[in-house]
Amino acid sequence: MILNRRNFLVLAGSSIGAVTLGACLASGDNITTAESETNVAQNTGVFTLPPLPYSYDALEPHIDARTMQFHHDKHHAAYVKNLNDAIAKYPNLKGQTVEQLLRNMDNIPQDIRTTVRNNGGGHYNHSMFWRIMKPNGGGEPTGEIATAINKAFGNFAEFKRLFNQSGSRRFGSGWVWLVRNPDGKLGVMSTANQDSPLMEGKFPIMGNDVWEHAYYLKYQNRRADYLDAWWNTLNWDEINKRFTAAT
Repeated sequence: MILNRRNFLVLAGSSIGAVTLGACLASGDNITTAESETNVAQNTGVFTLPPLPYSYDALEPHIDARTMQFHHDKHHAAYVKNLNDAIAKYPNLKGQTVEQLLRNMDNIPQDIRTTVRNNGGGHYNHSMFWRIMKPNGGGEPTGEIATAINKAFGNFAEFKRLFNQSGSRRFGSGWVWLVRNPDGKLGVMSTANQDSPLMEGKFPIMGNDVWEHAYYLKYQNRRADYLDAWWNTLNWDEINKRFTAAT
């Protein structure tokens, strides 16, 4: 069959939703059914990929559309699929939320523990990540989170400096977080790979993904530039909701 440009575009468009194989699976190159984050939190037995709350290009020029599409449709989707595949081996785990799984890693069977840690963390982290950003976001925080940040760090500028510093210093892949510690105090921390602060008994109020797949297409090795630009995407209303949930 001769594949002209028009046919190629049609086939490329129809391929969204298909699962790719081999090495792509490990890196996040597969797609699953999308549902709301509410269904992610209230798991009924099968974890699902939440849709982006906005279009792929909605966060430009700070995060480009191609990065958003690959990041959500392929990387996040792979975490969901891999998590479901692991949990399928143990039906008694299917009624638990991803948060419950991450908070009780010692209760996860040894043969799937690393898979649940990596992919459950990736699923939870990214489900949060999409929602704490929005088009025309950014600016200084408002509401209760603004008061809490000023109390914990002195002012927003100092918090932002510490947050970016922690993200810049994370060697390799990982995340940088604003968390509520068990003693109720706010803190900045970073985690490796897809580890979640939930694993340490801390609640992640907001976090930025510093894996290269989150920024490399646009920023290449300039992680610091990505960290600076990311603040222009923040959805402080959603972050306030997470702060309320944390307290």
